Amino acid sequence: MKKKVTKAIIPAAGFGTRMLPFTKAVPKELTPLVDKPVLQYVVEEAVSSGIEDIMIIISSGKEAVIRHFESAPELEMRLLESGKDKILSAVRASNSPARIEYIYQPQLNGLGGAIRLAENFAAGEPVAVLLGDTVLDSSAARPVTGQLIDVYEKYGSSVIALEQVDAEKVSSYGIADAELLAGNIFKLHDLMEKPSPEDAPGDLAVASRYLFTPGIFSALQKTTCGLHNEIQLTDAIRLLLKTENVFGCQVSGKRFDLGTPDGFIAANVEFAMRCPELRSKLMPRLRNILNH
Repeated sequence: MKKKVTKAIIPAAGFGTRMLPFTKAVPKELTPLVDKPVLQYVVEEAVSSGIEDIMIIISSGKEAVIRHFESAPELEMRLLESGKDKILSAVRASNSPARIEYIYQPQLNGLGGAIRLAENFAAGEPVAVLLGDTVLDSSAARPVTGQLIDVYEKYGSSVIALEQVDAEKVSSYGIADAELLAGNIFKLHDLMEKPSPEDAPGDLAVASRYLFTPGIFSALQKTTCGLHNEIQLTDAIRLLLKTENVFGCQVSGKRFDLGTPDGFIAANVEFAMRCPELRSKLMPRLRNILNH
């Protein structure tokens, strides 16, 4: 009998080197997307998908992540007394209804190394993995993590979120060698990490969201250091493929990677344009910039 998916792991321990020097003092996962940090969007996606327990993996110096999700009684009281109800509601929204716990990754040895630390948390149950610096804005009624849960409930196997990318961009992603089963569901045969356009098996890229059976932890324990002397999650998934089926789901949603300056700026402009009040204020400024 398949177990219900109620747990999620959010790796958030990396240095954020692509956003230095900003990330020297501020965790990249707290990079703002208009008025909320990226990590809050990720947690909200998990909760909206039915996740009840979350493990956030952090590293030394990222204690601000913990503080963000804690209640702030003094701040809330000051906002209440000042009649700033809208801001108060926004602050309280950061107090997630999910149970959040944290574990430190003492040695930054890759995404696979981070996820391996959460084996006891998963406790033999299926678990979602959401990268903490990437927002997936669903164009469907169901959040992206929820879409993966739906596939898991149908097939009972690990599922990886996939998105179609331009051929010239495949060298920036993990690319799936996959066979279409039906609709947007694929059966994975292999994964290639950042292949050249000539070597890529297709144009379906891994899209920062995963749902794993407990078998992923056995695979991670067997995975040795690979690229950059790190434990690569891609290598573990390839090992997992030798013992069980892994599916891909071409998700309905748009990915926003806020881990790069251009991704950060583009995401903020797009999200700001969705807010009528901000749009009316920004459009004249943007036109003025473009005209110069």
